[in-house]
Amino acid sequence: MKNILILGADGYLGWPTSMYLSNKNYNVVATDNFYKKKIIKKLKINSLFKTPSLEKKCKIWKLKTKKKIIFENIDLCDFKKFNLFFKKIQKKLGKINTVIHFAEQPSAPYSMISPYTSNDTIYNNLIGTNNLINTIRELSPETHIVKLGTMGEYGTPNIVIEEGWLKIIHKGRSDKFLFPRQASSIYHTSKIMDTDLLWFACRNWKIKVTDLMQGPVYGISTKESQIDKNLTIDFFYDEIFGTVINRFVTQAAIGHPLTIYGKGGQTRGYIHIKDTLKCIEKAIENPPTRGHMNIYNQISETFSINEIAKKIKLAASNLSLNVKVKNIKNPRNEKEKHFYSPVYSKLKKLGFESTKLSPEILTEMIKKVLINKNKIIKKNILRNISW
Repeated sequence: MKNILILGADGYLGWPTSMYLSNKNYNVVATDNFYKKKIIKKLKINSLFKTPSLEKKCKIWKLKTKKKIIFENIDLCDFKKFNLFFKKIQKKLGKINTVIHFAEQPSAPYSMISPYTSNDTIYNNLIGTNNLINTIRELSPETHIVKLGTMGEYGTPNIVIEEGWLKIIHKGRSDKFLFPRQASSIYHTSKIMDTDLLWFACRNWKIKVTDLMQGPVYGISTKESQIDKNLTIDFFYDEIFGTVINRFVTQAAIGHPLTIYGKGGQTRGYIHIKDTLKCIEKAIENPPTRGHMNIYNQISETFSINEIAKKIKLAASNLSLNVKVKNIKNPRNEKEKHFYSPVYSKLKKLGFESTKLSPEILTEMIKKVLINKNKIIKKNILRNISW
């Protein structure tokens, strides 16, 4: 069995990834310091589903599946403690084949609330990534780092977005560089910086990295999360941690207008949570050689905000819900009309088959929200964060 260390295993993606890989017979070590839970408590945000602690979920998983997920409460930003933990776990299990790095502050709006939340985001994301790099460099240079990046690093350039790299011909000479980045928030800028840190480490210390440039994720459950109600994944519907499709589905279920920022022409690449798990598995199975960095654009299809709202309005009508759409002043400094054409073919070449955003998927999501609608705190949907 290959040993997989998952950092940030308590999150929207971290826990389903832990279950998915355990179910695939990987030996999974799940770590978290519950940094995001502290933010959620401070901001009085709630997940649609109440879930047990990560430690308890690991115990329930073992009880239900007879498969073990090892839990450790570890702060990646504490280099000494993380380094000692990594030594201990490798001594216990043997070589850690892959580290999956989810341990970052994942919200653009949170990063833009104040200078304090900006600093918090930069510190957590960059110090954590740098500590991981230096631990791998020192203790296990053959270990493959799979880091969750974001398509938001690219921004919305007026050219086709290549998969991570761009070949430049300038004054008769050519070279390959990271595709130019132009983020629209402190969070996305921190992700650019950790991509740069990882690429530096590849060039200088010959570690091996896969950076998954993922679009906004949607979805409310996975195959594994349905084994037991206590294995349910966190689902956020608020402006800070809720991605747009999840937010709109929630708004549709409770009769809240779908709130479109500005004119709604903003176009992005989206991916179902089940596809995220498949892509991570493909990344694990196809590591680069030492000193190299794979970059994949991890999306399934692209939509404008207006197109998403139209799809959700249609799905809601199947449940006799009359959903209204409301354009509000855009709180973000972003282009509302722009060219957007990302390449996303590398994962497909590795065998990834994507899930399309269908009326059936959206209808099923709305049904699950409706069952739990009494738990929704309406004032959390819009927090009036602007930049």
